[in-house]
Amino acid sequence: MTKSELRIKYKALRKTLLLNQVDDLSISIANQLLKLPIWDYSFYHIFLSIEEQKEVNTDYILNILSGKDKHIVISKSDFRTGKMKHYLLTDNTVIKKNNYHIPEPVDGIEISSEKINVVFIPLLAFDKKGNRVGYGKGFYDTFLADCTPETLKIGLSFFDAEAEISDVFESDVTLDYCVTQNEIYRF
Repeated sequence: MTKSELRIKYKALRKTLLLNQVDDLSISIANQLLKLPIWDYSFYHIFLSIEEQKEVNTDYILNILSGKDKHIVISKSDFRTGKMKHYLLTDNTVIKKNNYHIPEPVDGIEISSEKINVVFIPLLAFDKKGNRVGYGKGFYDTFLADCTPETLKIGLSFFDAEAEISDVFESDVTLDYCVTQNEIYRF
């Protein structure tokens, strides 16, 4: 399937999920993450969930990261440039939803992409080769291209892998892992 076909399919599938299902699946995904060999790093980038899109609820992962005393990094999107700025999440960080309902920091201590060790990535779909489909704006491809080659890229999904995404671009950055409630995919 193409990316646009997959976007339609998985947005529709997400809409069928009840809020308690989103929470239960999100807890299972967070528990699956504990099985990965990723916990010896310092800087972890995580997205703050868009509730209206029924994304994986990352609050449970935030609790794990806080409990392990990790540096948590969150982003603010600039829709004019197609880039994201990354900020350290602290007790004083003010979060506000933008026009697309994305919770973002108002400002804070900026962190460079090169400093980030692990990135948890929102997605709509992914395939068995580690290719992913997001919302189509390219923010994460741009961001991940600025990270070091050693940065671990971990997708989070409510649904299993598709066999193949047919229209992958050369500039698309593949995942190292994708975690669902039942399975850990390694690429």
